[in-house]
Amino acid sequence: MTIQTVSTNKSYGGVQGVYRHASLATGTDMVFSVYVPPHASDARLPVVWYLSGLTCTHANVTEKGEFRRACAELGLIFVAPDTSPRGPDVPGDANNAYDFGLGAGFYVDATQEPFARNYRMWSYVTDELPKLIAENFPVDVKRQSVMGHSMGGHGALTVALRNPHRFRAASAFAPIVAPSQVPWGIKALTGYLGPNRDTWRNHDTVALIEDGAKFSGFLVDYGDADNFLKEQLKPELLQEACTKTNIPLTLRRQVGYDHSYYFISTFMGDHLHWHAARLTA
Repeated sequence: MTIQTVSTNKSYGGVQGVYRHASLATGTDMVFSVYVPPHASDARLPVVWYLSGLTCTHANVTEKGEFRRACAELGLIFVAPDTSPRGPDVPGDANNAYDFGLGAGFYVDATQEPFARNYRMWSYVTDELPKLIAENFPVDVKRQSVMGHSMGGHGALTVALRNPHRFRAASAFAPIVAPSQVPWGIKALTGYLGPNRDTWRNHDTVALIEDGAKFSGFLVDYGDADNFLKEQLKPELLQEACTKTNIPLTLRRQVGYDHSYYFISTFMGDHLHWHAARLTA
């Protein structure tokens, strides 16, 4: 698979790149960013995947996430894909809502029309893009971890739970932990997967844990000033599920922080050091 370089910039001795390729999974062109830290020419480096939230593209974390200094110090490759397929022929929400359609792929493979053709973000982030990254960047595929924000936190936790042998670590900022139980998730899962709630469980962190999925442990941060905390995020449900099943969870309530990249960038370094400890062990 070939990629087109959109831009490259030197940062902290490494290279921040933005790339485009024709995706077989989504049937569209997809754009993603990769930061490669300074390294020896023959080195293979651990990789951290970052899944973004509603309305975002690769650009939000790339421009506002403040991850490059830590990645350069720790020797981590940082990959940020888009959140959904894009293009003039890709169907969006009929009412142009922000929480469904373009920018809101929810990291599932849609089965419902008209979304089934393009909205195959699960296949994209778990299969197609990892193969592309492995072919074009100096990654050590045996050392991978995943993190995300909000909708991307939902994506990161479900990806980890369904692929526990691929990922050594998983963390999230303000994740949607139980999409089957909150408005954002109910709307998206109904629209992409249909009304049968049994089909939703593979894309619901709490449901996956209830159904027996295991992982080595999670780090989750949320802000107590987050406007979406009570209605959409419900971190207490993750706490309950992990406690019942003995999955280690570090759940941190950050006083005064909201849902924005001011929050994410503040604790990004903590998360990357936590990932690095597990990726280099």
